[in-house]
Amino acid sequence: MFSLSKLSYETQKKVIIIAFLIVPMGLLGVFAFLPVINMIWYSFTNWNGYSAMEFVGLDNYKTIFTNPEYFRVFSVSLYYFFATFIQLAIALYFATILSFDVKFKNFFKGVIFFPYLLNGVAIGFMFLFFFRPDGTLDTLLSAIGLERFITQWLGNPAVINYSLAGVSVWRYMGFNFIIFLGAISSIPGEIYEAAQIDGANRWQQFIHIIFPSIKIIISLNLILAVSGALSAFEIPYIMTGGANGSATFVIQTVDTAFKYGKIGLGSAMAVVLLFIVVIVTGIQRKFFGEGD
Repeated sequence: MFSLSKLSYETQKKVIIIAFLIVPMGLLGVFAFLPVINMIWYSFTNWNGYSAMEFVGLDNYKTIFTNPEYFRVFSVSLYYFFATFIQLAIALYFATILSFDVKFKNFFKGVIFFPYLLNGVAIGFMFLFFFRPDGTLDTLLSAIGLERFITQWLGNPAVINYSLAGVSVWRYMGFNFIIFLGAISSIPGEIYEAAQIDGANRWQQFIHIIFPSIKIIISLNLILAVSGALSAFEIPYIMTGGANGSATFVIQTVDTAFKYGKIGLGSAMAVVLLFIVVIVTGIQRKFFGEGD
């Protein structure tokens, strides 16, 4: 009978580590790596999900890059991309303000972080009411005398993506805020005290103490936010279903695969998105990495 007591201490450590890793690595392989491998294989086939697969090589990728219908939806991601920087700026601003001694700061922390805790479906339906004709936003604009700005917020192709990107900023800002706040709170208080003795105001403390100390965290949040912008799905899908020019690349991928039964082409689109996210992440790490 096998006994750990007969093994050396180093060998025992290795056996225990391997034993604890077997289950999580097995789950990771089955539910993460294997689906990705299957997705890559499907992308080289013409398959509707139930009939026999037909190997077509790179035809699906040729379709994506030559047919504007499939690739132009990436332009919608630009709205979420630029909204990402607004989201990060607002989150960093409030995290900096609330890291100092201000009244009711715990209340404001909860208010800012609360939207991130809400279910995405609930947020989608809530903002459908907010943006509907004669809804909350229209009523508010009328009350302050700005009726001339009222429009079809989710029906006007020129406005709809701004509305949806604004909802995403409201929902996900709390996540960036709490990450920034945690990073700022880790800065020793003695540094602030020394800066105050030297006459540094709040802005100078931010520029010379806070920003350099959390640069890596800013880079991390930027990578996560931009990757999320490229793969935006939940808010636009729930609120509009991709109508009126609001379809993102992910919505187009889901519709292609499951609505039109083109699993192979949808898989190829997912692979393209995966590589774009990886490339963008690599570029960001190159220019905003720890070594800078």
